[in-house]
Amino acid sequence: MTGTRDLARDTFRRLRTHMSPAMALAGRFAGRGAVEVAGEGCEVVLSDGRRALDFGSYAVTLLGHRHPDVVAAVTAQLAALPVSTRSLANPVAAAAAEELVAYLGGGLPRVYFGTNGADAVEVAVKLARLATGRRTVLAVRGAFHGKTMGALALTWHPRFRDGLEGLLGGAAHADPADPDAVRAVAAGGDLAAVIFEPIQGENGVHPLDPGILARWTADAHAAGALVISDEIQVGLRRAGPRSVALDAGLPVDAVLLGKPLGGGVLPVSAAVCADRLYHPLVDDAFRHSATFAAQPLGMAAVPAALHAIEANREQGERVAGRLAAGLDRLRAAYPEVVTEVRGRGLIRGVEFATAEHAGEVAFGLIERGLLVSHCLSRPQTLRLLPPIVAGDAEIDRALAALDGAVAAARGAVAAARPAEVPA
Repeated sequence: MTGTRDLARDTFRRLRTHMSPAMALAGRFAGRGAVEVAGEGCEVVLSDGRRALDFGSYAVTLLGHRHPDVVAAVTAQLAALPVSTRSLANPVAAAAAEELVAYLGGGLPRVYFGTNGADAVEVAVKLARLATGRRTVLAVRGAFHGKTMGALALTWHPRFRDGLEGLLGGAAHADPADPDAVRAVAAGGDLAAVIFEPIQGENGVHPLDPGILARWTADAHAAGALVISDEIQVGLRRAGPRSVALDAGLPVDAVLLGKPLGGGVLPVSAAVCADRLYHPLVDDAFRHSATFAAQPLGMAAVPAALHAIEANREQGERVAGRLAAGLDRLRAAYPEVVTEVRGRGLIRGVEFATAEHAGEVAFGLIERGLLVSHCLSRPQTLRLLPPIVAGDAEIDRALAALDGAVAAARGAVAAARPAEVPA
């Protein structure tokens, strides 16, 4: 036990000294003084021996931790060729691209691979501007597309933009309820692309109106602009279909994928593009490149991850239904605390009456062995992201933890507030 205490103590010291003191404090709070040391399936193992259900990890662990098929594919590639020369053609990357194009139905025939979601956003927006010769990209209020400079221009929340506004040009943000937003911006003649998340994850799991998205897509294309669906968090059956936009019949010019694309084993993202959007890279492959883009280890993970996701599709649909029903019961039982439940499939946002309630619930869930994800742009909402490999027992365990945490939060918040004095 002394060794595990030393590991945790040294980890927090190193984080404070060499990385972020705030992250050290948050990690100590989340782990109650312990640190993560292993993961398997739906669970994470902590240094003090406790196990926690992982319904968080910011949507990466759709297949849980260390899915055996993905680990096997990556291990085999590690033994053969873990990195690419970047001079010779790599068959693993070519096969991954072909597999991903087919997975989305073949209508978007070109792929750029990156290592994180912002990579995919950056390349898609850059290519849209090059392909159209225009500058303006229209995003949506409440959007989160990343924190690198190009992606940050499209991200809405002031928390991430403050102090950098003068460097974030070329972007505008549409009211998600305004069907005429794209037409109005396109009238200026400089619209290169429209980018949206079909479900805004960081903004509290808010689905956008499919009818408005269809109108925006049609108006963008009529104006010669391109349309990009950012599904880095909600694609690959996290929200049900392989692609939310394509499933809705939207003829988008790119679908951006990431998070679980590497099977929860390696960081991989992708921009899956129409020919017109990708054309600048056909003309000159070096207009956008990166040393570790499409590296063999990640590329080996992609087909294995896609196959594993499809193998668990029916299981995911079943547990998503069980989770939705349980969250409906939770809201009915605590209407003064749980004000709304939103989402689709295996991404659910539980909104609380106040950020104080959400914080108390988050603490209570940690105590009860359930990890969830906070919404970076909406502190009163907690996000549940169960793995597609979860079973009834894991869903029931999570719902029991939520029930206990919400009940405790209701009492804690009420006790902390001064009693009302009768008039």
